[in-house]
Amino acid sequence: MPKVATLEELQQRRSQKWSGYDDGVIAATVAEMDFALAEPIAAVLRDAVSRGDLGYAPGVPDSLRTAFAGFAERRLGWRVDPERLTLVPDVMVGLIELCRLIAPGGSVGFATAGYPPFFLQLPAAGFSLVHLPLHDDRSFDLEKLTAELQRGLKVLILANPHNPTGRTLPYAELEQIADLCVSYGAWVLADEIHAPMVLPGAKHVPWFEVSDAARECGISLTSASKAFNLAGLKAALMVTASDRAQDVVRRMPFTADQVGLLGVLAAEVAFSSCDDWLDDVLRQLDRNRTVLGDLLPDAITWTPPQATYVAWLDCTATGLSDPAQFFLEKARVALSPGHTYDPAAVTHARLNFGTSEELLTEMLTRMSKALG
Repeated sequence: MPKVATLEELQQRRSQKWSGYDDGVIAATVAEMDFALAEPIAAVLRDAVSRGDLGYAPGVPDSLRTAFAGFAERRLGWRVDPERLTLVPDVMVGLIELCRLIAPGGSVGFATAGYPPFFLQLPAAGFSLVHLPLHDDRSFDLEKLTAELQRGLKVLILANPHNPTGRTLPYAELEQIADLCVSYGAWVLADEIHAPMVLPGAKHVPWFEVSDAARECGISLTSASKAFNLAGLKAALMVTASDRAQDVVRRMPFTADQVGLLGVLAAEVAFSSCDDWLDDVLRQLDRNRTVLGDLLPDAITWTPPQATYVAWLDCTATGLSDPAQFFLEKARVALSPGHTYDPAAVTHARLNFGTSEELLTEMLTRMSKALG
C-alpha cells in the first residue's frame, strides 16, 4: 500500500490542492495525489539538490527517450519512436502552442464536460471554443463532431482517458474519430496524460495504435506528472508518428531551458524504475473506487471511472444548487465545482480519490452526515 501522510501533514503542503483551506478541511479537488513519492524519484531529486544541479534542461536526453519508449511499450502497448519525442513545459502549454501553429485565431473543439483550463486558457490565447457534449453514456458524439468538422473545425483536443469522467475510449470510437478528422483535414491533439492510470477491468488504446489515419492527423501529449505526482516539476512530452506532424513540432517556439531539469530527471526514473510503485497506487485506487461505490450518499449518482483518480458526481437528486460549496461549508470536504468542467453541470462535482482509504472514508462519512 502506498504511504499517505496524515491530514495534518497534508495541510502543511503548499501545492494548489492543499492551499487556502481552514484546518480540518479535507481537500479532494486538484488532480494531485496524496501518496508519498516513489523512492527512486525522491532519491534522484535529493541527489540533484545535493550537488546543486538546478540549471537549465539540456533537451531530451537519450536516457529519457529510452525510458519513455520502454514504459510506453511495456505498460501501454504503444510503440514509440524515441527520436520523435519533444520536451515542453507541460501538456496544456504544448496544446496551446500547437493550436497557435495549426489554427491561429481559429476554433478548438473538445468533449464536455472538460478540463477547466480548456475553458480558461484557450480563449485567452485567442481561440473560440467548440463544445462537444458527451452522450448520456459518456460516449463521444460523432454526429456532433461531424457537424463541427463540416463547419470548419480544424483542431480536436481528445482527452483519453477522459477528465472528469474517467472513461477510456474504445478502439472503434477512436477509429471513427480518426477517420472523420482525416477526411476533413483536421488535427487531433491527443491528451493522454492519464493513460498510465487505467484501473482493473479497462484498457487504454493509445492514439497512435489506432490506425494510419490516427498517426497521420495526430500529435500525442503526455507526462509523468499525473501518474507519478510530479505536476510542479514541469516536464512533458509531445510524440509524433508522421513526418507531417513532426514538421509542425519543429516549428514550436520552445527551447529546452523552458522545461524544468528536475522534471526531466524525475520523469526519466519514473518511466524506467517505478513500475512497482505505480502498481501499488493502481491497486489502492481500485480499492478506493470500491469504497466510493459502497459509501457514496444515496442521493448522489455516478459511473465508476475506468481510469484516473477522479469521480464525476451527479448531485442533482440532492436538490443542491452548488454541491461543492455545500460540502465545503457543511462537511468540510473540498470538491471541484461541476460548472468549471461544463457551464451546464451546476449540480455536479468532481471528487479526487487519490488518497488513503481512511481519508476517503472520512470524506464520504462527512458528506452523508451533511445531507442528513
